[in-house]
Amino acid sequence: MSSHGSPIPMSSRACGPLNGTAEVPGDKSISHRSLILGAMAVGETTITGLLEGQDVLDTAKAMRAFGAEVIDHGGGSYSVHGVGVGGFAEPDNVIDCGNSGTGVRLLMGAMATSPISVTFTGDASLNSRPMARVTDPLALFGTQAVGRAGGRLPMTLVGAAEPVPVRYEVPMPSAQVKSAVLLAGLNAPGKTVVIEAEATRDHTERMLAGFGAEITVEDTDAGRVITLTGQPELKPQHIEVPRDPSSAAFPVCAALIVPGSDVLVPGIGLNPTRAGLFTTLREMGADLTYENERLEGGEPVADLRARFSPDLHGIEVPPARAASMIDEYPVLSVVAACATGETVMRGVKELRVKESDRIDAMASGLRANGVEVEDGPDWWIVQGRGHGNIAGGATCQSHLDHRIAMSFLILGMVTQKPVQVDDGGPIATSFPIFEPLMSKLGAQVTRLSA
Repeated sequence: MSSHGSPIPMSSRACGPLNGTAEVPGDKSISHRSLILGAMAVGETTITGLLEGQDVLDTAKAMRAFGAEVIDHGGGSYSVHGVGVGGFAEPDNVIDCGNSGTGVRLLMGAMATSPISVTFTGDASLNSRPMARVTDPLALFGTQAVGRAGGRLPMTLVGAAEPVPVRYEVPMPSAQVKSAVLLAGLNAPGKTVVIEAEATRDHTERMLAGFGAEITVEDTDAGRVITLTGQPELKPQHIEVPRDPSSAAFPVCAALIVPGSDVLVPGIGLNPTRAGLFTTLREMGADLTYENERLEGGEPVADLRARFSPDLHGIEVPPARAASMIDEYPVLSVVAACATGETVMRGVKELRVKESDRIDAMASGLRANGVEVEDGPDWWIVQGRGHGNIAGGATCQSHLDHRIAMSFLILGMVTQKPVQVDDGGPIATSFPIFEPLMSKLGAQVTRLSA
């Protein structure tokens, strides 16, 4: 089953050159945070370019359940009338976060220091994912959590009535964990400190500062130290959401491997904590350029132009880069399959606990389509077959994971036989216009009868 309905089998086959402009949706990470911080501000926050994928819409619904007024003005334009820090109401019903690990973990943090009880659930994929990595640090504030065995959803959190500030060292690179602790710290007195050994995406820190929170970020020998002063009055903002680099990855990677392609992807957020894929692709020999570089809403933005790159070669991706491209390894492995030589990816154990075990899902599907892959607990190696040499012909399991489904559909654009995915339904959670956008560029992606 897909996350929100019956399975949608899909197929992709070899196509002619991809050409044109790919207007990808707004950034999912920033969209989630815009809604949550808008709900925690006092007054009206306006948002343009919001990603209207199911994940983000589920977060908007949750903010309404917490007492904020969220109004859809059409075309990705929203307004949020916030209730202030500590002003969340107790929801009448269970909060269903669908497929979104980001959504549920940020929401847990946001409510953790308010004296309310909230029960969270999700689809089969989300309910199989570990939540202790968030509930453990939230317990330090005084929050209580009761869930299924293994710290899994459905789960009820009882917010701390008298929260205390926390000093927390994040044990693994995770922007979700860091952000949950910072959001909880908003309603705790004193200073909450988060230390991360490896820098992860910093949208939460940037946006907290934009909303008027007192927050400092310092790079030290121990890592990045983020200090937040609790109980501020957040000021409403106007937020222009840049386009999502994780969504841009799919038309960009497709253009690099489909002969004759030339695709422009405008207005992509290039926050340095998110742009690792594009750096890696250029190191592999990709014809990928940045045009019209600029700042929008405090975030670096550029138009990306991707052209067919016949001389791609495998590289060893630096493990330190993993946090800046963790969601892009599945589609990178498709590019690696089309390159010559081997591409080595290490320090990526986080992929084992995403919407699916992404290493296993991609390794299994690539092997089924004729690509040699080795993998271990926190690494995998793809042996490139060079352009035009991948057999294809297999049906791949998406495991309710949108990025797995899209990655195999990109692979099918260059294989000798079409590639199928068992369920493309989860794509709607993050990239609802994927099919028409890719078709407009010239891809041959079709839905099959179940």
